[in-house]
Amino acid sequence: MLEKANLKKTVSKKEYKEQLKPLQEALTALDAPLKAAGLPVIILFEGWGGAGKGRVISRLILNFDPRWFTVVNTQPPTELERREPAMWRHWLTIPKAGQMSIMDRSWYQEVSILRLEDEVDDLTNLRHMNEINNFERALTDNGYLIIKFFLHISQKEQKARLEKLDSDKNTEWRVTPADWRRCRQYDKYCDAFDQMLEYTNTSCAPWHVISGMNDEVRTLEVFRIVKESVQTALALRQEQAAAPRPASGVIQPGQYHFLKMPKLAEVDLSKSLRQDSYKKQLKKEQERLAELHNTIYRKKIPVIIAYEGWDAAGKGGNIKRVAQALDPRGYEVVPIASPNEEEHGRHYLWRFWQHLPKDGHIAIFDRTWYGRVMVERIEGFCSAQDWQRAYREINEFERQLYDWGAVILKFWIHIDQDEQLRRFEDRQNTPSKQWKITEEDWRNREKWPQYETAVNDMLQYTSTDFAPWHIIAGNDKKYARVKTLKLINKAIEQRIAEGKKTR
Repeated sequence: MLEKANLKKTVSKKEYKEQLKPLQEALTALDAPLKAAGLPVIILFEGWGGAGKGRVISRLILNFDPRWFTVVNTQPPTELERREPAMWRHWLTIPKAGQMSIMDRSWYQEVSILRLEDEVDDLTNLRHMNEINNFERALTDNGYLIIKFFLHISQKEQKARLEKLDSDKNTEWRVTPADWRRCRQYDKYCDAFDQMLEYTNTSCAPWHVISGMNDEVRTLEVFRIVKESVQTALALRQEQAAAPRPASGVIQPGQYHFLKMPKLAEVDLSKSLRQDSYKKQLKKEQERLAELHNTIYRKKIPVIIAYEGWDAAGKGGNIKRVAQALDPRGYEVVPIASPNEEEHGRHYLWRFWQHLPKDGHIAIFDRTWYGRVMVERIEGFCSAQDWQRAYREINEFERQLYDWGAVILKFWIHIDQDEQLRRFEDRQNTPSKQWKITEEDWRNREKWPQYETAVNDMLQYTSTDFAPWHIIAGNDKKYARVKTLKLINKAIEQRIAEGKKTR
């Protein structure tokens, strides 16, 4: 794609002034409609060192209200960031509805410059580019606008600019040995950039390769593309609001190997444990988990445990027995409630990326990202297109976690309606437990058939070979607690035996 950039293009001073002012006015006028429409915008700049990324960003942001944008200066990942999934730090920077992130470099460092300098193998690099494409598609499908610029200059021009900066004591700090090395190896980096641009030039987030040779040309091109892109996105939003697209009725889980799962109605709930057997097995499995916790910390294997289930199914008590076996410095229990204003204004997966564990640590989620295909589906908190598409987005999310090296355990704690009613009445009639029962619990109970359909779909379309579901018979809490501990220990032991996969 780089050969398509016209590096010889120029513009006269007169033409520049004539074209610049109306562009500036049009960009400034975007603030109010962008915020009113709740349109989140990501504008990212990649390109050669010395191509003018900082200069054009400085000019661009002068057109916007500083309350509605953030400039993100993306550096190579720190040692702490390398302990998280590759896309983790980038998910944290996405703007909320009605705001902009303007990025000086982005997630593309890892598949271009750092690909060469960290000696990343081709297969890992390809997987990472697929993760980026999935990330950008998930954002744009959920209403984001992504505008991507690559600023291109010749090797001769780059060398001249680096020499100029290096010759001035006030700017020499901006030139690093890495800049000179990249300039000397221009052709090598050019090939890496070209591969990156070709593979990630998608219909939902296309690249705009801009000449960085001429300051005026660069400024006008960036301003024009930003203006037109935002205006088009705003118009599309109005069009969709006036005439919403009908739901396809088709669930989109992606191309994965799905494990055959029983329907909830087919699950045997008669399993139970006597008290003496329960105490003996519980102690044994907790002691084994405590040993494994030390091993995963030493081997830097992350563990993610996700709990879903009916109201009053016993998730809290189950989580408590798991946590009792763990070193408190090495795990976190993450309770998930309805999204707050900050969370609601971003992609629904954003809040879950924030709570992922570092490698060697454990995160236990009390309810999860599966709310998208259950509560939000049933209660109408998202469109049919949103929840139908979410199966694939969730599978892609979990695949990234698995490729990072995580052990992923997903439990559906299952009880029947009679057992739920008994537990509801017990909570209502016991003063110390009354805080556990709400009007919402009773309302959800009335929708049991709808939730059962949604859960069966969830089990069918998201139980993959890398992140399988485990349906836990929960009518007997003692049996459920021991069963989950056994499954956790078995999964961790298996991953230890395989060896941690690296990204």
